[in-house]
Amino acid sequence: MHTYRIGDAAALLGVSTDTVRRLVDGGKLTERDDTDRRIIPGPALAAYARRMHRTERQPSGSSARNRFSGIVTDVILGDVSAHVEIQAGPFRVVAMVSRESAEELRLEPGVPAVAKIKSTNVVVERP
Repeated sequence: MHTYRIGDAAALLGVSTDTVRRLVDGGKLTERDDTDRRIIPGPALAAYARRMHRTERQPSGSSARNRFSGIVTDVILGDVSAHVEIQAGPFRVVAMVSRESAEELRLEPGVPAVAKIKSTNVVVERP
């Protein structure tokens, strides 16, 4: 079983180490190892992450399930396409869309946007 230290768990959850310490102190995530250090079991962290980020799906009329709400941070208009960057929490999402779409949606830095991602190819790596 994979285990995590508090700082690693905080980075994975996108929260501060103090937040994870409060969860640990509340007995929600922790166990003790052989040297009596607090560790967070991988399955417990995964279950907490699922609960933390679980939201009720709103019918959207779309088959795309991966939605990242955020703010547009950059738009570079080309002759026929536009490079659009969205900051969605700790994640930077970059998309190439048609210039016409970017103009129609009035995309510019500072406006809220949702990146919907549907892909037939997703690469999963282990660090």
